[in-house]
Amino acid sequence: MQFDDRLATVLRAGARTQAAARTQYRQLLDLLGSMPDEAASELAEAAYRRLEELAGDLPPTVQSQILRSPDLRLRNSALLAHLAQGEPQAAAAAMATARLSESDWLFLIPRLPMTARGFLRHRRNLPASARQVLERLGVRDLVLPEPAGYLPTEPPAEAPPVASPDMPLPLDGGIADLVRRIEAFQEARRQDEAARRRAPEDGRAARPAAGFDFATGTDDRIAWADPAMAALAVGMTLGPERPEAVAALGAAGARALARRLPLRAARAELAGPAAIAGTWLVDAAPAFDRAGGGFTGYRGRMRRPAGAGAGPPAIRRNPAAERMRQVLHELRTPVGAIQGFAELIQQQLFGPAPNTYRALAAAVAVDAARLLAGFEEIDRLARLESGADALETGTSDFREVLERLLRRLEGALRPRRAAIEFAATGGPFGVGLAEGDALELAWRLLATLAGALAPGEAIDVTLAGDAGAVTLRAELPAALLGDDDLFSAADPARPGALSAGMFGHGFTLRLARAEAAAVGGSLERHDDLLILSLPALTAAEADHSVAERA
Repeated sequence: MQFDDRLATVLRAGARTQAAARTQYRQLLDLLGSMPDEAASELAEAAYRRLEELAGDLPPTVQSQILRSPDLRLRNSALLAHLAQGEPQAAAAAMATARLSESDWLFLIPRLPMTARGFLRHRRNLPASARQVLERLGVRDLVLPEPAGYLPTEPPAEAPPVASPDMPLPLDGGIADLVRRIEAFQEARRQDEAARRRAPEDGRAARPAAGFDFATGTDDRIAWADPAMAALAVGMTLGPERPEAVAALGAAGARALARRLPLRAARAELAGPAAIAGTWLVDAAPAFDRAGGGFTGYRGRMRRPAGAGAGPPAIRRNPAAERMRQVLHELRTPVGAIQGFAELIQQQLFGPAPNTYRALAAAVAVDAARLLAGFEEIDRLARLESGADALETGTSDFREVLERLLRRLEGALRPRRAAIEFAATGGPFGVGLAEGDALELAWRLLATLAGALAPGEAIDVTLAGDAGAVTLRAELPAALLGDDDLFSAADPARPGALSAGMFGHGFTLRLARAEAAAVGGSLERHDDLLILSLPALTAAEADHSVAERA
């Protein structure tokens, strides 16, 4: 019951941010790792499912860092077997930090994947009986596998100085044979690269590839590409944007990939040499087995955007934005750690704590969460203003979005007898923003205006729509009329009943302006008016969206 109660508490907590996901991942590891092997319940099964979901969201480096925490308790063989099936980096960390009894090791080792057994051989504190089991399982689990169909023969009397890359590796060849094979592979790669760099026979300089065909396997890893790009592209795995991603798709493309839908001009950022690095547009279709109908991979083409050359666009090399993002990355780590330990104290996961300490820990966790939310806003502004990020495309009715938020603001404005009078003219009001981004943009504007209203003050907000643009005009409250620069981020946050962000209205409006500019719109001040203009969807697109929603 004690474990079930704690698991229920952790599972009820949300994990909407990266920091919250890391905290929940660590808490679940600690609870499941300290649970007796014979303990089983529906909550434990739910915890394992949630652990698997979090492992899919967190980068392997983050998982490894958490698993290597000195105070993490990994004493459950079932949890260790589960972790051994995951990412190699996380599995290696789990094998290095687990603390099992001798009988548990003897039961578990034969049931581990081959790679996990290899990780265990690096440990120096395994029981002698466990090391003997590893020896009996053989070293072939820990070296390069033999080529398919290879039958070992007697080794040659004298090995050549450099072996062929395709030469099979004898079972008893030892380290020297392995070294020769690696050297042969590296030499072959150097020769291939030199041949690719060599100028054509007619003397013309080779041009960077404007596009290439490719095919992936079921794991979304590129298994084949045009010969000219094969050496650079094969092995890359298409997936969502992550710190360690080499071929990162945009949000819309990542969703289509996860659902096995066709990719149509999906934006992808590839890392690597100049010939392949930068922005590509992906057009690909999923392939399915004719016999069983199973997914077999994607077949398609990558092409450079119009006017783009090899390498990342220059706009993505904004030094100030890059420095800001590096600073934010360095700040997130200690703040996330502080938040995690504060939550551990507040929830008494390491034992009873006085109520005074629990209250202080809860306050620290709240402050850390606010800081992390602020870091996300700064990072979003830096990405948008430098062009390193773009808002997700979609469709939304901006009038419906405004009316929904205004109803939410009424409860905060009514006690102060303040009001925002809203009117809409013309139409339609469809904009090319995903609903989530449209809600965030509208909330930044309305919450900033509402938070600046004095008791008894009222302002007018009008929305006009036509075939070209959707335009919002809002009267500025008296508290904002005296600001020479509404978009100055130097103004500290003013305490009040409503706030759209922790850095004040100047920063919030600047972020809203960057979001509007990212979709081809604008946010400007004209005398005592704040005017937001967004490109409108065409009538055909708007009707199509309504039909789909119906």
